[in-house]
Amino acid sequence: MWDNLLRYFSNLEQRPLERMAILVAGLLFFWVIEGAIPLLPLKYKRKKIHHAAVNFGFTVIHLVIHTILAIFIVRLSDWCSATGFGIVYWTNANVLFTILIGMFALDFSSWLVHFVMHKTPVLWRFHLIHHSDNNVDVTTGLRHHPGDSLLRGIFFLLLIFVSGAPMYSVMIYQTLVVLATAFTHANIRLPRRLDRTLSYFLVSPNMHKVHHHWKQPYTDSNYGAVFSIWDRLLGTFRKMDPDQIRYGLDRYYPNEHDENFMRLMKKPFRRLED
Repeated sequence: MWDNLLRYFSNLEQRPLERMAILVAGLLFFWVIEGAIPLLPLKYKRKKIHHAAVNFGFTVIHLVIHTILAIFIVRLSDWCSATGFGIVYWTNANVLFTILIGMFALDFSSWLVHFVMHKTPVLWRFHLIHHSDNNVDVTTGLRHHPGDSLLRGIFFLLLIFVSGAPMYSVMIYQTLVVLATAFTHANIRLPRRLDRTLSYFLVSPNMHKVHHHWKQPYTDSNYGAVFSIWDRLLGTFRKMDPDQIRYGLDRYYPNEHDENFMRLMKKPFRRLED
């Protein structure tokens, strides 16, 4: 089993069409589910497909940036392997623990960069584009300004350097985070007990929707991508009745323009609105 798993994920970065198929399949799956069991009644400016087109515009740019960054990811991971640098080599971890160390390290990078973007005004300018969406659904997950995407890639490289994660561990996590992002942003209503149980270890849809509430301090909470342990351990976990959630921002960007692609692209380079 391990041999087949390692063989599949070790060179998955060399098969971009297959990776794209995983992304699209996840989006389509949760698109259908959120239509059947919606969490909140969303009010799109035009139609859902137009809202999706705006978010897919950011998604395409995000994927281009991370495809370029993949060159550096592969080289760094190979360097760690060749030199024995990183936690997985210092601890002589077996395959299972190598996968776990890589996954948790990379997931911590997702939590950390997210936290830093919220706490650093110049970086928040880029990240607020993600929060400006007034109708959070499955397409919101990869709605990231290019500056946001680039910073995420830098933190991802940093934690590969620290952990020494080999490519199979990196690609297992990247596959997991793509599916988790679609799941946590999808406008789906799970049974509350199920959602609450999931949130003890994984980021659940209701847990992440709190992060998209329009007012602080709720916006500045629940930063996790896949695992909820970082928010619980580091004091950034918050609860809120999902029926009370309202999306968007209470300042910085006019909510009526949340589907204006060019205005969103330019916003980080303009004065923030109080």
